[in-house]
Amino acid sequence: MTASSSFILPQAVATLLSGLPAYPGSMLLVSALNLGLARQLPGDVRQFLLNKKLRIQVRDARLTFDFAWTGERFGACPKQQATDLTLSASAHDFLRLAQRQEDPDTLFFSRRMSIEGDTELGLVVKNALDALELPVLDLQQWAPQQVLARIRHWRSAKAASQAAGAKP
Repeated sequence: MTASSSFILPQAVATLLSGLPAYPGSMLLVSALNLGLARQLPGDVRQFLLNKKLRIQVRDARLTFDFAWTGERFGACPKQQATDLTLSASAHDFLRLAQRQEDPDTLFFSRRMSIEGDTELGLVVKNALDALELPVLDLQQWAPQQVLARIRHWRSAKAASQAAGAKP
C-alpha cells in the first residue's frame, strides 16, 4: 500500500461500529488526548480552545467523538448538534496521522481530511498539533508478545525489589 492509498474499513465493520454509543468512545478519546496532549498545549492555545465544541468524525467507521477543552483538560460531551470545529478523515488516515506517517496539510490538500467550522480555530489546532513533540503511535508495542514481555519484566522487577527489601 502506498502512502497516498488509503484502507477503508469494510462495510460490515462500519455498520457494527456505527451502532456503538458515542459517549464511551468520546471518553476513551479524551483520555488519550489528556495523557498525550493536554500538558503540552501552550497557554494561548488553551485559552483559544476554552469551551469550544470539537468533533472528530471517522468517516469509514461512521464514528463521531464530541469533546471540549475545559481549561484544564479535554472533556467528553454527549453528541452535539452544532460544533465549533469538526475534523473528518478515515480511520486509516487518522492512524497514519498518529503514527506521524502523514501530516494534516497533506491529508487536507489531498482531500482525505476535511475541516469544517471555525477556520481560525482549525488553524490553531493544526498548528498546535504540528508544534507538539508527540510520541509516534507504535501499534507493534501492543502485540501480545510485547505486552506479555512487559508484564514479565514488571513482575520480575517487583519480585527482585521485594526480595531486596526482605534481606536483613
